[in-house]
Amino acid sequence: MSAERMLAPEPQPSDDDMAAWVGASKPQWIDLRDYLARSYDMEPEVNFGGQKYGWCIRYRKSGRTLVTLYPERDAFTVLVVLGKAEVAKVEKLAADLSPAIRDAFENTEQLHDGRWLWLHPHDDADVASIEVMLAAKRCPKAAGAGRDSA
Repeated sequence: MSAERMLAPEPQPSDDDMAAWVGASKPQWIDLRDYLARSYDMEPEVNFGGQKYGWCIRYRKSGRTLVTLYPERDAFTVLVVLGKAEVAKVEKLAADLSPAIRDAFENTEQLHDGRWLWLHPHDDADVASIEVMLAAKRCPKAAGAGRDSA
């Protein structure tokens, strides 16, 4: 089964359009977006990736992408690319990852340009695991910027 993404090149969807599109996954979408806003000094970039990928939100700074979010009908996909050093950090944290995210991490091949993780979060534990990966990739801007901070 393939995911139904936002493939129309016009008009550019708003934040509300994307949140509505992810439907049942909206709480996890909002949690992850809130974490990114709170933890990283990056402006989200809305980008159209063509007819194959559709609209996405990319978080990047100084030409380096932290994460890309692809809204899908009643779901979303998170793309995290980890280099060899980042993979080593995440390997040490594997026990802290949810079973689904750990499985995706362990079963994704390391390529010359990194390990391309196409993650499909289904619950809060998956989102928390993605946050752990992102923190291993780039340190959050404030100590305690994770899920439990207020």
